[in-house]
Amino acid sequence: MISSNINITKPTYMENEFSLFKKEKKQSSADNELSESDKKRVQELKKIDREVRTHEQAHLAASGGLARGGASFTYTKGPDGKKYASGGEVSIEISPVEGKPEETIRRMQQVRRAATAPADPSSQDRSVAAKATREEAKARAELSKPQDDEKEKNNSGILSVYKNEFQESTFSVTA
Repeated sequence: MISSNINITKPTYMENEFSLFKKEKKQSSADNELSESDKKRVQELKKIDREVRTHEQAHLAASGGLARGGASFTYTKGPDGKKYASGGEVSIEISPVEGKPEETIRRMQQVRRAATAPADPSSQDRSVAAKATREEAKARAELSKPQDDEKEKNNSGILSVYKNEFQESTFSVTA
């Protein structure tokens, strides 16, 4: 019989503190090695990183389940060797619901809310919102079309009756 014992131990409080101390010391020595312009660039990259992440989180929060996964980011490597988010995207389902205009309208309204959720929507965000508005308008037109077809059918029926009556009631007078 083969048996194995695996002992997993949690780090002690002191080991955790020492690990944090080493990280902080390493970070502070790395900061001290950066030039003033590099430090300024790192601060700028940190700010951009926060803005990008907040922007994409707003899309996710407003997507109402239409997001296909989480946010994905593009990164820029800073002078300190760390990667900072410099761009991002959230994929959202924007296709109309085939044969269901009411659902398409709801979906497009949700897409528009998700696209315009960030405090400062990008041009791409505004483009997606505009596309959602167009798709919603198409769905509304599709909803009203059966009513229009019914009206047309009724009107054409009335016109054909009038045409028949008119044709049947023609007479000629000869002198």
